[in-house]
Amino acid sequence: MRKALQNQLNGAEQVKYKIIAVDDEIGIIDSLSVFLKRTDYEFVGITDPVEAIETIKREHFDLMLLDFMMTPLHGDEVVEEIRKFNKELYILLLTGHKDLAPPLETIKRLDIQGYCEKSDKFDQLLLLIESGIKSIKQMQEIKRINDELEETNEKLEQAYLESVQTLRYTVEAKDTYTRGHSDRVSEYSVLIGTKLGLPEEQLKILRIGGLFHDIGKIGIPDSILQKNAKLTDDEYSEIKNHPSIGAHILGAASIFKDIIPIVKHHHERYDGKGYPSGLAGENIPYLARITAVADTFDAMTSKRSYRDALDLQYVKDEFERCKGTQFDPQIAEVFINILNNDFEKIKEIQNKY
Repeated sequence: MRKALQNQLNGAEQVKYKIIAVDDEIGIIDSLSVFLKRTDYEFVGITDPVEAIETIKREHFDLMLLDFMMTPLHGDEVVEEIRKFNKELYILLLTGHKDLAPPLETIKRLDIQGYCEKSDKFDQLLLLIESGIKSIKQMQEIKRINDELEETNEKLEQAYLESVQTLRYTVEAKDTYTRGHSDRVSEYSVLIGTKLGLPEEQLKILRIGGLFHDIGKIGIPDSILQKNAKLTDDEYSEIKNHPSIGAHILGAASIFKDIIPIVKHHHERYDGKGYPSGLAGENIPYLARITAVADTFDAMTSKRSYRDALDLQYVKDEFERCKGTQFDPQIAEVFINILNNDFEKIKEIQNKY
């Protein structure tokens, strides 16, 4: 094992960094080639800036030495093209005279790491190259550490996700109504979000938020969850605690930070008469307003112990009536449109769960 480790270390020390030089004067390329091939760097020299751009697209280079005054493209134009597909290449600009260098704001905008005046002696250039390689090594090490941390965090978050998923299944075991409810709310929410033109990242939050929106029911007594008769005022007050309980449960892991507003506020009303915070209008998180519509629809169209599923026309009329009071009017209107014109998608979700 010690020998294998030593071989790895030796291999790491033998890594050659690749440098590409771009200058339309062949004499400069030849001089740099002779100079840099005495070092431990792998060197490629190109006189055509357009060819250089294509080469960098195909091959990996760690550092580029780039002449500024070239034809058919100046150095800053070359960098402009390269930065469209490569943000990491370390670039040192070479100028015949410092007065010919591009403005400082251009150097900053294009993320050019430095520039150097051309000279018969390459001592200053070598120092800049060595400094650049040290920076590259540091950035690679930082990236390696970040990748390892990200991998570790993903494993921790996956473990926590699985734990909360187990809690969700426990809630469903306690409350027969909840079984399938969260899955349908999740899919209805995504359907509404898609019709609203939301980006994929927000659709993902809606999907996960819908799955876990009732997780707080784990803290509600079974006697209340499983009661067939009408709830007393005290029992209903207990039920109204589940959004806050859910937000508290999920608050321990950063993976859930984006869905907590859904979990906590999916029972708020647009007129401010909801719970737990009494938020109104646009003060209610937008994705929570979407989930509220999906949640209410599933509650109305699911069979309960004390009533059958409500008639579809009655449900439509209720959403129409409650626009601007219980529901965000724009979201309610979009959902009514789905019920009128895309109800087959609703049926697919209902048949699925």
